[in-house]
Amino acid sequence: MNTATAPRHTAGARWFFNQPPGLAILFLTQMWETFSYFGMRALLVYYMTKQLLIGQQQASMIYGVYTATVYFTPIIGGVIADRWLGRRRAVIIGGTIMAFGHFLMASESLFYFALAAIALGNGLFLPSLPSQIDGLYAKDDPRRGSAYNFYYVGLNLGGLLAPLVCGTLGEVYGWHWGFGAAGIGMLGGLLLYVFGQRWLPAEAPLRATRDIVGNADTTPRDALRQRVMALVAVALCVMLFRGAYEQTGNTIALWADAGIDRHFFGLVIPMTWFQALNPLLVIALTPLLVAHWVRQARRGREPTPARKMSLGAFGVGAAFAMLALVDASAHGQASWVWLALFFLVLTTGELFILPIGLGLFARLAPKGHGATTIAGWFFTSFGGNLLAGALGMLWTSIGPSAFFGAMALVAAAAGTLLRLLDGAVGRAEAGNAPSATADQPQAQFD
Repeated sequence: MNTATAPRHTAGARWFFNQPPGLAILFLTQMWETFSYFGMRALLVYYMTKQLLIGQQQASMIYGVYTATVYFTPIIGGVIADRWLGRRRAVIIGGTIMAFGHFLMASESLFYFALAAIALGNGLFLPSLPSQIDGLYAKDDPRRGSAYNFYYVGLNLGGLLAPLVCGTLGEVYGWHWGFGAAGIGMLGGLLLYVFGQRWLPAEAPLRATRDIVGNADTTPRDALRQRVMALVAVALCVMLFRGAYEQTGNTIALWADAGIDRHFFGLVIPMTWFQALNPLLVIALTPLLVAHWVRQARRGREPTPARKMSLGAFGVGAAFAMLALVDASAHGQASWVWLALFFLVLTTGELFILPIGLGLFARLAPKGHGATTIAGWFFTSFGGNLLAGALGMLWTSIGPSAFFGAMALVAAAAGTLLRLLDGAVGRAEAGNAPSATADQPQAQFD
């Protein structure tokens, strides 16, 4: 990255947690985009099964295909942004299309067009916004490393607010009120971005992408092949893991509606509120886990990335195994406390695998192919969500307890494979030249 492209307002400006003000613009834009996406997603399965009267199996498959597509389109959108549109125009065009899609949800006859619009807009938006963070800092700026942590908090803050606001409006006042709130959130984020552009990095010439790709990686061919093969193997394991993990907005949402007692001191907890637990716990648990890993690193006892990821997959498997036992032993509906405990265990496992996995992809990316490598990480979400949709079709036929047991096995299988990959990943990291990763951002997005 050429530091000459940094905005003139960045130097000395530190009014956002001692960070450049441009980070606040990106933080808030991402927060509102996440609010809109997860607000709509919190209502999606309920809207299909209760309002559109789509059968559970078909609704689960639609949910899986849609969420998978959301993570596939950025692979194409990133290329379009880099080579033709530029990042700023890609964010504005993508966000506008997404907002339009949210408002289309008001019409039942345009349901599939609305989903397509949101997925297409996200393809331009998702890779273009966070790629501007690095341009806010000089290469030797000590604040550069913590920038992505702040950005990740913004992402999860939007995910926390989404089910509380959009979910409540949709359940209490009508589905279209919830979808409308999601669209307004997206527009709010776009306005912040447009009016805050003076704080953002200047656009580099579009030909710069071709120049960067032209700089060949000097890593020996065998070492480069080893890195790529390790990343491909990890990606396949993460796809398998996501087949279980992505049930949180699918079959877990259905169980929250029918399988638990949501009464709390005479009040009924809205079913969509439980989906706010995951981002809330991400915000709460991240600093605790990071501090723990720092202490382990100082003692030379920090687990390797593959071992962390394996532990995370086993943790998610344990969360599903717990629900299998709870549902099998419940007489009628289980207490809502069990669902809250499920999200606590699941989120802890998530933090061991998803942020760690993206950091691994960023570090091992071949020089000049960082964006393509990160796109490969998004592709794991695409494949995982498709698998989650296909697995969700078993919900009605085998019942909740057997389904949760099956998801526990899926997550445990991913954990076992990741543990077996520890040696290969370690060798790939050992052979990774520092010069090949010096400029790779250590982001933490799921």
